Amino acid sequence: MAALAPVEHVAPLRRIVRAAFAVDRPELATRTLGLDFPNPVGLAGGFDKNAHRARALAALGFGHLELGTVTARAQAPNPSPNLFRLPRDRALVNRLGFPNEGADAIAARIEDVRADIPVPVGVSIGKSRTVPLEPVDGVIADYLASFRAARTRADFVVINVSSPNTAGLRSMQGQELARALLTDLVHENRNARAGASAAPPVPLLVKIAPDLDDADLDALLEVVCACELDGVVATNTTLSRAGLATDASRVAAIGAGGLSGPPLRARALQIVRRVRRGIGPHRTIIGVGGIASADDAMAMMRAGANLVQLYTGFIYRGPGLVRSIAHGLAEAVARSGSRSIADVTRGEWTTVA
Repeated sequence: MAALAPVEHVAPLRRIVRAAFAVDRPELATRTLGLDFPNPVGLAGGFDKNAHRARALAALGFGHLELGTVTARAQAPNPSPNLFRLPRDRALVNRLGFPNEGADAIAARIEDVRADIPVPVGVSIGKSRTVPLEPVDGVIADYLASFRAARTRADFVVINVSSPNTAGLRSMQGQELARALLTDLVHENRNARAGASAAPPVPLLVKIAPDLDDADLDALLEVVCACELDGVVATNTTLSRAGLATDASRVAAIGAGGLSGPPLRARALQIVRRVRRGIGPHRTIIGVGGIASADDAMAMMRAGANLVQLYTGFIYRGPGLVRSIAHGLAEAVARSGSRSIADVTRGEWTTVA
């Protein structure tokens, strides 16, 4: 974040960085959620929680940015240490817990820089730590406050109900609680007013955990379809520690938190395939989890994702990863003889009922 500061604040430097890192390949252009993405490789939520480096990150060639997660109430991180590397697994464990300056402050910051960001911008919204889970009306009011701040500054909004680092949050993925929350957010989206004029609705997606079993996932997807959400972000970090190369004593010493990176990749692919079957071919899926190469991104898109996002791979591989993946995807399109990345991937899953 410190290294990105000059790029964020010096426009000529952003132009130089963009010329060096961005990939301008029309075959990678993707249209989904009613938006145009110059390429399908985006930044995952959680990296730029306070939108301090949005212009710099866009200059690195990302096809979209998901900023936040923001909450209605400003809040500090969970007690440190709260972020750990597992180098042998190229993985991270975090238990940060939505630290951010509050939805209103971050929305104002996005508004100040939005004209300088040439790609779609999403905002992730979550539950404030101090809001109890019961009664659920308080949780819904908290999400609605964040949504009202974000909706006029964002091109799409992601409803994060799946972080493992806010106590009890994942219970909001249960069918009845999810139905209550998502119904009210969709209603607000369709009926909100900005001053005297109607504020246009924005695409709404829900971010889900990789640790849901099949029955709970299918039940949640029924709610997604019934509430007519625009899509799903799959997946958040996992509580599982299975199959790690890192010494077990080191993993145990780290303790609680969400695991991200390559150990999550196989499960994320399984979830994306099941989500695609559950929501059909027309809603959007953003695939997240262990993507560190063009092959990883292509596998995620073949499984059913329209777009993909990076976080842990970006940490380990550095800013050149976005360009590397974009070039690799363009080469895959060329080898296939297709005209676009969508032609290569969508044919494998658009016939799903």
